[in-house]
Amino acid sequence: MCGICGFVSRSGEPDADLVLRMMGRLAHRGPDGSGYYRDEVAALGHTRLAIIDAAGGVQPLSNEDGRVWISFNGEIFNYVELAEELKARGHRFRTASDTEVVVHAWEAWGPECFRRFNGQWAIALWDRGRGELALSRDPSGILPLYYCSTPKRFLFASEMKAIFADPSVPRSFDPAGMAELFSFWCPVAPRTPYAGVQELEPGHWAVLRNGGLEKRAYWQASFPPAGEEPSQDIVENGRRLREKLVEATRLRFLRSDVPVGAYLSGGIDSSVTAAVIAKYTGAPLRTFSLRFADAEFDEGAYQEEMARRLGTEHLSVEVSAADIAGVFPEVVWHGEKPILRTAPAPLYLLSRLVRRSGYKVVVTGEGSDEVLAGYDIFREARVRAFLARDPGSTMRARAAELLYPWMLRSPGKAPSFARAFFGKNLDPSDPALSHRPRWDSTEALRRMLDPGFRAAIESLRPDEELVARMPAGSEAWDPVARAQWLEFTTLLPGYILSAQGDRMLMGNSVEGRFPFLDAGVMDLANSFPSRHKLLGLDEKHVLKREFADLVPESILHRPKQPYRAPDASSFFQGGRPEWLDGLVSEGALREAGVFDPVPVAALFAKCAAVGGRGMSNTDNMRVVAVVSTQLAHRHFIAGEGSGPAAKPAPEPLKAFDMLKR
Repeated sequence: MCGICGFVSRSGEPDADLVLRMMGRLAHRGPDGSGYYRDEVAALGHTRLAIIDAAGGVQPLSNEDGRVWISFNGEIFNYVELAEELKARGHRFRTASDTEVVVHAWEAWGPECFRRFNGQWAIALWDRGRGELALSRDPSGILPLYYCSTPKRFLFASEMKAIFADPSVPRSFDPAGMAELFSFWCPVAPRTPYAGVQELEPGHWAVLRNGGLEKRAYWQASFPPAGEEPSQDIVENGRRLREKLVEATRLRFLRSDVPVGAYLSGGIDSSVTAAVIAKYTGAPLRTFSLRFADAEFDEGAYQEEMARRLGTEHLSVEVSAADIAGVFPEVVWHGEKPILRTAPAPLYLLSRLVRRSGYKVVVTGEGSDEVLAGYDIFREARVRAFLARDPGSTMRARAAELLYPWMLRSPGKAPSFARAFFGKNLDPSDPALSHRPRWDSTEALRRMLDPGFRAAIESLRPDEELVARMPAGSEAWDPVARAQWLEFTTLLPGYILSAQGDRMLMGNSVEGRFPFLDAGVMDLANSFPSRHKLLGLDEKHVLKREFADLVPESILHRPKQPYRAPDASSFFQGGRPEWLDGLVSEGALREAGVFDPVPVAALFAKCAAVGGRGMSNTDNMRVVAVVSTQLAHRHFIAGEGSGPAAKPAPEPLKAFDMLKR
């Protein structure tokens, strides 16, 4: 995993100082080296986290004749097999890196090469002869890739802060991107929170030619019509899932020239991946866990049980509310957008532990909930579809009480509220039936907005836009499959893999690897009947059945407890951080122009009175949204983009500068 950046000039020769500044904004992504390429039209920059072929994989890198140059972030796990195939076709290799495989694969197969890759990537390929720039991003959006078009140049980068290194790029919040964030928890690619900056969609490639950008999808989540799944046999499907997941995990653990660790969260997903590594590789394993000082959020007992069972060398970091507040400005700097939960902050501290322990790579269980219907929102989809078939049934309405049992204010403890809340908008033909309650809850943020900003987004309908993007034929999918598509498109790439994934890992120069997001695993799981994933309200049913021999009963059948962290209390428990009052002052709020100072002042006074404890889910979300939005404004709009965790620009180890030859 690395940082990539660059631009194609529309007037005059490319500015070498600009590409160096862009690289400097990405120094945390690549502390092991850096380099750049420049010719009469384009510049490519690269900061390197050396994982494979540390000696030979220096970038930017070219093909034999110097016509095609690449800046590549990620891993192609089947690069060994692809290299053999390409050598048989006559391609000559100078290195043992997966990066060079990408260059030759592009030469051999063009955009079709992306279907052949098994990995996670963000790629920029400059074809000097044709004057074309090609960009690509992995199927599920593990790795980020942004771009921006200005009159002077077309820019791209792993992170938006590198694009903001160009002073000609405007800096303002985009109302449409923020409207999506205030509905779905995140903007949906190609939108971002910032005007003029776009994100390449997961599973897409794009080519810049003749000044215009052509985009195509090479992969997207798809499901068979309900009842027409190719295999109805759960035993056979479980066997195939195990085979695919074991191979995906082995590849991600063994294809590395540096040691690889694993996260243990205490849940089934990370327990499965760690157990597969222990059983099928025979290699020693070090595991890492996140503990909480507050027992409400802590899963330490399950983590320790799994570590003992596997015999791993196990390390953990305990996080308090004050720790979260202490790193929150850095978290937003790395995450680059407003967030509605503090959950990324402890993960940032966990990756810091990994790096300080001498590790650069960890395998995690992320993605399992989306792929195998593990989230409560899928249970919610099942319950709401059940209610929609007979909305007047009192007996059916009681099913809503079974949702979210882990919450202190769970539906089961407030049955009347649960029936009213989950019983709204029960249109069985609505493709987004599953997600309406979440979106309705998030839109409560709009009541806190500055009147001018609220007017700017009032007419926008992000939910209607999203539903219109659903694939043809999706109306025949099972309701759980439609809910999965919505998660694959919104929360997974836009929040889980971004704010909680890549950004918190790479903030400490650590690469994450995700076996459940192997394209083969995803395609297989998407072909299953929904009841194999969600049997009644038993989530990830087929996974539990198939891996019962590797995971103890206490973890396999423990009550579902999603990963959470203290929210509003982080900023008020034990004293407010010194930067908070200035950040949410009336002047600062009016300068940012997103939130109305009057309701913000009332909310923060309420929060201060109780130390942030006992706040409703909505008020917790509002506090974090205000704080993170103000930090994003300070870092990326009002400020120079240097940020609290910025590092100096690296001295390039390699400079392929055609203008100096």
